[in-house]
Amino acid sequence: MQPLTNLLPSAYLKLAEEVNVPLVYLVKTIELMEAGATIPFLARYRKEATGNLDEDRLRRLEQRLEYHRDLEDRRKTVLKTIEEQGKLTAELRARIEATLDKNELEDLYLPYKPKKRTRASVAREKGLEPLAEWLRAQRDDGQAPEQAAAAFVAPDKGVENAEQALAGARDILAEWISDDPDLRKVLRRMMWDQGLLLARKSEQADELLAQEKETKSKFEGYYEYLEPVAKIPSHRLLAVRRGVNEGFLTAEISLEEAGPLDHLLARLIRDRNSVFAAPIEAAARDSYHRLINPSLQNDIRGELKERADAEAIRVFQENLQALLLAAPAGPIGVMGVDPGYKNGCKIAVVDQTGKFLESVTLYPHEPRNDADGARAGLKDLIAKHNVRAMAIGNGAASRETDLFIRAMLRDEKIEGVFSIVVSEAGASVYSASRLAKDEFPEVDVLIRGAISIARRLQDPLSELVKIEPKAIGVGQYQHDVDQNRLGASLNATVESCVNRVGVDLNTASAPLLRYVAGINERVAKRIVEHRQTNGRFASRAQLRDVPGFGHRTFEQAAGFLRIRDGENLLDATAVHPESYPIVERMAASLGVPVADLVSRPELVEQLKLEDFQTANAGLLTLKDIQEELKQPGRDPRAAFAAPHYRDDVLLISDLKEGMTVEGVVSNVTNFGAFVDVGVHQDGLVHVSELSDKFVKDPRETVKVGDVVKVRVLSADPVAKRISLSMKPPPPPKVERPPRPVVAPPVVTPASRAATAPANTAPSRDRKGAVPKPKPMSLEEKLALLSSKFRTRV
Repeated sequence: MQPLTNLLPSAYLKLAEEVNVPLVYLVKTIELMEAGATIPFLARYRKEATGNLDEDRLRRLEQRLEYHRDLEDRRKTVLKTIEEQGKLTAELRARIEATLDKNELEDLYLPYKPKKRTRASVAREKGLEPLAEWLRAQRDDGQAPEQAAAAFVAPDKGVENAEQALAGARDILAEWISDDPDLRKVLRRMMWDQGLLLARKSEQADELLAQEKETKSKFEGYYEYLEPVAKIPSHRLLAVRRGVNEGFLTAEISLEEAGPLDHLLARLIRDRNSVFAAPIEAAARDSYHRLINPSLQNDIRGELKERADAEAIRVFQENLQALLLAAPAGPIGVMGVDPGYKNGCKIAVVDQTGKFLESVTLYPHEPRNDADGARAGLKDLIAKHNVRAMAIGNGAASRETDLFIRAMLRDEKIEGVFSIVVSEAGASVYSASRLAKDEFPEVDVLIRGAISIARRLQDPLSELVKIEPKAIGVGQYQHDVDQNRLGASLNATVESCVNRVGVDLNTASAPLLRYVAGINERVAKRIVEHRQTNGRFASRAQLRDVPGFGHRTFEQAAGFLRIRDGENLLDATAVHPESYPIVERMAASLGVPVADLVSRPELVEQLKLEDFQTANAGLLTLKDIQEELKQPGRDPRAAFAAPHYRDDVLLISDLKEGMTVEGVVSNVTNFGAFVDVGVHQDGLVHVSELSDKFVKDPRETVKVGDVVKVRVLSADPVAKRISLSMKPPPPPKVERPPRPVVAPPVVTPASRAATAPANTAPSRDRKGAVPKPKPMSLEEKLALLSSKFRTRV
C-alpha cells in the first residue's frame, strides 16, 4: 500500500465523513492497514484503535481509500500535463488540488487534454480563433458578426466566405462551451436529477426471438419502458443493459432539452437583443447536441452502471454470506447422493471427519427401475459405515430420490437416520477442479460431486470455500457486473465468514485455511504439510514452527485458529494469545485456575473489567474476552433444521392454487426471493408477497437457506413459472344475503329531464357502457414525466 502521506489533508476529512468515523480513529486505522493489518483482525482485536468500526465500515473505508488514492495519482498526472503545456495558473492549480471528485477533476482537465483532430482544431488551423474570442467577449464595437467575419476570409486556408468563417468560429466556441467545467457540473446534475431512462424494442428483436425459437421475450416488459434515472433500481437497470447487449432493446437517457439550453443561454448571452445572441445561441445548441449531451450521457451511464454493480454485488455478498453461514449438521457420518435417471444415483459415504470411505452407483429410477437392488445397497452402506444422514443433491431426480430414500428408511424401520435435499450449486465446478483431482485422483468426477454434497451438509462453510464464489450462483445479474470487483468482494465475504466462525487448525483443509486473516495460499499449504509430517498441533505457539509463519502472520491469524483438546484451554477460544496474560490475571483475581474461569460463566460475571485495562486492551476488548469466556469456542451459526417437502408434490403440475408447501430459500434479489419447493423449478415470492407489511429490502425478511412455508398463487408448467406468497391467506369470503327485489320506478321523459344533472354524465357507447380510457403512449408518458421533473436551475 502507498505511504500515508500520499493523500491531501482534505481527503482525510472527506474519508472521515464518508465512513462516519472521527479523524483520530481514521488515521490510526489507515496506519494499521498500511502495516499489514487485515479487516477481520482490525474488527475483532483492535477496536480501541479503530473506534469500534465493524467489518462493513472497515471495508467501506478500504474502498474509499482506494478511490482517493487513484484520484491523487490522476491529479498528479493532470497537473504535470498542464504544467508541461505552460498553462498551469495558480488559480487552476488551486481548483485541481481542491477537488475530491473524479468527474470534476476530468472536467477541469478537459480543456487541456490532448484531443484528436476536431472541427474546432481545424478552425484554429484556419486562423479563426480570434473571431471566436471576439464573439465570446461580446464587446459591441459597431460591427455585425458578418462584417467581422469578412476579415477572416482566406481561400488559401479553405475559408471561402464570411459564413464559413463564422461557422468555424462557432465550432471553436462550441468546444469552449463543452469544456467549461462549471457548466458541465450543472448539466450533469440536471441530467441525473431530471433524466429519464428510455428503453424501446429494437428493430431486430423479433428476428432474434425467432432465432432462439421462443414465442415470448424475457425483455418484453422493457419494450416500452420509462423510469427516472435517479430512482431506477439496480436489477431493472442491469436487465435493460442486458437487453441492449443482446440486441432486443435500445436505450437512452432522455432529458427535455429546454432546461439545459435555457441554462446555457442564460449563462452565455449577456444581451438577447445584441448582435451576438444569434451566433452564440447557435454555438450553444451545437455544443449541447453534438458534444455535451453525448459526453454526459456516457458519464451518467457509467455512474448508473457503477451504482447498479455495487447494489448487485451487495445482494450477492449477502446471499453468499447466508449460504456460507448456514447451520452445519456437524460431525456425523453422511451419505452423499448425486441423483440421476439413466446414469443412476452416485453414492459416496464420508465419516464424521469428512473422510471419503466408499462409493457405489444405484439405479432406483427408470429406465432400470432396480428399486430392490438400490434398497439393499443403501441399507448395507448405512449399517456398514454408521451413516446418520442422507444428503441428496437438488438436481434432476432429486425429489424422486428423496421420496425413495425416505420410504426405504420408513419401511426398513431404520432409526436415527434422516434424509435432506441440499443445494448442489457449484458441486460440478468443484468435482472438475484441480483441487478435487489432487484430493481424489482415482475417483470418478461424479463421485467427487457426491462427496462434496455429503460434506456440505456436515459443514457448508468448509466445503463451499473450495468453490469459486462466483460459481455458487446466488446473485442477480452476476455476469453483467464488473467481474474483478465482484470477485474481490465475494472473496472478502468468504474471508469474513471464515474468520467469524473460526477454523479448527487440526482438521481444516488448505482451501479453508487460506481465508484465515493473514494466511495466504502458500502458508496454508505449509500448515497442512507440517501437520501431516509432525502430527496435530498441540498449541497455537507451535504455528511459529511452520516455515513462513512469522510474527506478523501469527498476530493476524492466531485468534481465528482453534485447537481443541490442546495444551491450553484458551487455544480453543477466540481469545487472542496476546490477551492470555489478561485472562490469567482475571482468574487470579478470583482465586481460581483459568480452567475454572473458562467453564463457569457465573465466575466471569463477577469480573470488574475496569481493573484489567492495559495500553492495548480497553473496555471494548475486555468485553469481547468476557463474552468469549462465557461461551468458549461458540459457533455463531444457527442450529441445524431440515425442511420437509410434501410427498404429493413432485412436479410443477402438482402445485395447486392456494396450496401451502414448505421450501428452502435458494436466492434473494431486490425484487423478491426464490424458494425451492422440490419440483425442480424454484418459485418466486415477489417482494410484495413477502409480508403483509411493506418490505423495502427482501433480505430484511428472508435470507438464503431459510426454511419457509409458502402459499401457491399460480403454477405454469409450460412457462415453468411458479408464483408464491408468504403472506397470511386472505380471510374467507362471507356470503351476504341477497338483496330484496324492488320494482323499478316508472320513468317518463319528463321525470328523466327533471332528475338528470346537467353535463355530468360520462359519455357512453351504443351499448350504454362507459369506454375505458385510452392507454398513454410512451411519448405521452415521457412528456408527463418530463413535466414532473422539470425544474428551474
